[in-house]
Amino acid sequence: MLENALTNTNDNSDLKEKTVQLRQTLAELQLKIRENKLPVIIIFEGWSASGKGSLIGDLIKHLDPRFFKVYSTLPADSAQMRYPMMKRFWANIPEYGKMAVMDRSWYQELAVACMEEDISDKEYARRVKTVNEFERQLRNDGYLIIKFFLQISKEEQKRRFDKLRESSETKWRVTERDKKRHKLYDEYYKAFDDMLTRTDTPQAHWTVIDTTDKTFAKYQMFSTVANRITSALDSPKVTFTSDKQYKLLPMPKLSDISLENKTLSDENYAEQLKKCQKELSKLHSSLYQAKIPMIIAFEGWDAAGKGGAIKRISSALDPRGYEAIPIAAPDKTELAHHYLWRFWNNIPKTGHIAIFDRTWYGRVMVEKLEGFTPAERCAQAYDEINGFEKELSDSGFIIVKFWIQIDKDEQLRRFTERQNTPAKQWKITDEDWRNREKWEQYEAAVNEMLAKTSSAYAPWNVIEANDKKYARIKVLQTVIAAVKSRLKDDKN
Repeated sequence: MLENALTNTNDNSDLKEKTVQLRQTLAELQLKIRENKLPVIIIFEGWSASGKGSLIGDLIKHLDPRFFKVYSTLPADSAQMRYPMMKRFWANIPEYGKMAVMDRSWYQELAVACMEEDISDKEYARRVKTVNEFERQLRNDGYLIIKFFLQISKEEQKRRFDKLRESSETKWRVTERDKKRHKLYDEYYKAFDDMLTRTDTPQAHWTVIDTTDKTFAKYQMFSTVANRITSALDSPKVTFTSDKQYKLLPMPKLSDISLENKTLSDENYAEQLKKCQKELSKLHSSLYQAKIPMIIAFEGWDAAGKGGAIKRISSALDPRGYEAIPIAAPDKTELAHHYLWRFWNNIPKTGHIAIFDRTWYGRVMVEKLEGFTPAERCAQAYDEINGFEKELSDSGFIIVKFWIQIDKDEQLRRFTERQNTPAKQWKITDEDWRNREKWEQYEAAVNEMLAKTSSAYAPWNVIEANDKKYARIKVLQTVIAAVKSRLKDDKN
């Protein structure tokens, strides 16, 4: 792709006048971006001394600074490296109606890493797939992604380096790393070209600009941004694209799962609880030493016993190595971002465990049935969720998902007990009763959820929970089995 970089074939005086006009157009478009809640991400990648900083400065000079933010991407530090590669970039995606301008981006994890970190071809391919999936999910949610690669020749780069070194005020900008990359220009050229080819997708095309002529580069940057934003505003409906890579496991319907004879005596329960918690405590230490992150996700009927199961897990864990995260309705800031943004912000680092009391699956249950989210976006969530969990799994996570199952009569008994017990009345709300009236609708939604999101890397575990003691022990045993299986696989 680099050989097809846009170059100047125009009169520069004419380009300067057109650039002034485009700058004003972009300022006007920023207002329309806010009015239409269009989130925009503009990425600048390219060679050192190719003019990224200068172009970004020109781009934002006349924009309202309250509605954009510039991010300068540095190599991941030791803390960031304890999370999946994309977490720090998910954290920086803009709100709907705002812009994010990236001075380098997630693309530093691809070609540059391939040249300087000695990553394998397999890992490089995985990272390419991760980036393409990230951009696909953003585009499906309505984000506009504009990507620039700024190209200069080896000779032009040397000329600019020499000019920077002439002044004591600018010579620091030419680093030893820059010198090394310049020396290996041809090798980096091939790596960049391969990266651009692999990541030039329908949802996020690259624009490669030869910045030798700075006047032309500035005009082309403004022209591309203005045209892409105008096009997105004129055609706001996004064509949803789906990735068919997810292999799903067969799941029974809830009505086919027997809840009979799934009980434990008090004595048996106490004995097994002590045994399971002791074993889980040891395994938590092993997870920490092996730097394996884990997510335990709970969904289930109201009053099914999620909280009690979570308490029995957390009681066995080192409090320094886990976090229990209750998920409520999204707040104003969370609603202003991609659906998965708030969950990416809560994933654990290596060696730690996150326990979610309700999860991202609210998208295909309560949000769907209560009409909080358009039906089309809820339908797309299955693909988003499978992609989210696949990325976590590929990054080394153990994912254990529970649906806590009780029947309608048992729920009524527990609701009534809560309502009649002063110490438990806080647990029952009018919303719980309203949800109960839609039991059949929720059951159909759960069956669809189980069928469309139970994968080999993140399978659903349906827990028979009419007897809380039985359910708690089965949950603990399932968590233990998942951890032991992973530790065994890693050892082999």
